[in-house]
Amino acid sequence: MLVILQKEQILSTDSVCQNCLWANQQGSPRWQGGKLGCGHCLGTSEQRQPQLYECQMGFRLVNIV
Repeated sequence: MLVILQKEQILSTDSVCQNCLWANQQGSPRWQGGKLGCGHCLGTSEQRQPQLYECQMGFRLVNIV
């Protein structure tokens, strides 16, 4: 599940991405095959942590399993 990290908050992509021009037809991030199609990978925040992504709108996302 992709979530958006913003300072000290974790936001659902449903509340942010639904109005984004780069979102898919369902209003979700373009996440396919472990890659974010509407952004780019920033790497990992720390060792053994999930990869961080940044979307075209500047939000930071993380894939939480």
